[in-house]
Amino acid sequence: MAEVLYSNIEGEGGIPLIVMHGYFGTSDNWKTFGKQMVELGYEVHLLDLRNHGRSFHSEDWSYDYMVEDIIRYMDYHAMCDAIVLGHSMGGKVAMNLAVKYPSRVEKLIVADISPRAYDPHHQVIIEALQAVNFDEKPSRQEVDAVISSMISDAGTRMFLMKGLYWKEPGQLAFRFNLDVFASHPEVVGEGLADGGVYEGKTLFIRGGKSNYIQESDFELIHEHFPQAVIETIPGVGHWLHAENPQMFYDIVHSFLNR
Repeated sequence: MAEVLYSNIEGEGGIPLIVMHGYFGTSDNWKTFGKQMVELGYEVHLLDLRNHGRSFHSEDWSYDYMVEDIIRYMDYHAMCDAIVLGHSMGGKVAMNLAVKYPSRVEKLIVADISPRAYDPHHQVIIEALQAVNFDEKPSRQEVDAVISSMISDAGTRMFLMKGLYWKEPGQLAFRFNLDVFASHPEVVGEGLADGGVYEGKTLFIRGGKSNYIQESDFELIHEHFPQAVIETIPGVGHWLHAENPQMFYDIVHSFLNR
């Protein structure tokens, strides 16, 4: 029997809301938002996608596999359909899910990613993470020092350091499957297949300082998602939900009430 994704489930009995993190992330990145949505009466499912967090690791690594993981998860939890929200890579999973299984997606919310293809651009992050030698049993501070030598941005380092855990006493490791990411760097940037259309209510939220969704992407977004509404949070980058959580929440809340 195929494995079911790990999740944090908050709330009970409301409309299911599935939330999917981005590349190198985990369900923990969305705990604050999840609690806010529970207060609105939703049953929130914060997922760890395959090769991330506490979910299983696999050499099979593609958006097709990740979509089937979501369907398996929904079936396991007896969900006919759900509101689906995804950030970055999670947004690509959400888009693929919506066009392939439209009846399973009540509404779609995509945070700071477009349906287009992106060139691989995480090489420096992967190389920095690969430079950590866990055989030497480094401390958290020593891991941070290695990563700092290649990644100067403190916010990015803090995000990546959340992927560390104590595998056993004295032995740190990354929860994500770095070997698979390094051997398949093209997967995360793959575009949505031509012809895929989701007719349901859709919200795209972009960061005003992020280049992941550009105005030149709007036409492609509407080709795939004819009902899409595109909102911008000014002054924030790619981690828009963390940089301005209140405005992110307000935009989502307003959309869900339409």
